[in-house]
Amino acid sequence: MPKPLDRLDRRILDELQSDARISNQDLAQRVGLSAAPCWRRLRRLELDGFIAGYATLLSAPAIGLPIQAYALVSLENHHPQTVRQFDHLVRDRPEVLECHSMSGPNDYLLRIVAASMDAYEHFLSTRVLQLPAVRSVNTSFVLRTKKFTTRLPVPDAAGL
Repeated sequence: MPKPLDRLDRRILDELQSDARISNQDLAQRVGLSAAPCWRRLRRLELDGFIAGYATLLSAPAIGLPIQAYALVSLENHHPQTVRQFDHLVRDRPEVLECHSMSGPNDYLLRIVAASMDAYEHFLSTRVLQLPAVRSVNTSFVLRTKKFTTRLPVPDAAGL
């Protein structure tokens, strides 16, 4: 069982979400620790699974992927082979950025990027809808992003 987060752990996590490339020396200074204890805490946070990884966030439009779609997918049934077939598709297709199993009338929510509407339609018609496991897909396209963050609120001892 991981050790609960204390005030310094929460500050470290918060600072890392602001700048994952921060040096240990600068991180230690910002949270009020010396370098060695800060490094040990950081390693413990990684080992205990509080830090899932580090990433570089790219601008999808800047690299030629201006279309972002959210697709609600319903499967024909929930037999293991049906679900496995769908899982393989979402795992193997790089344009599928996220796949969430959902409660409610649909089975999955996908976040998909594409170079154009034609590219999205091609992906949908030649990949997703070709699966016998897929009953229906209902797509909404992002017109404008009002907020985007990967930053999670780090709860304090009171919850938030």
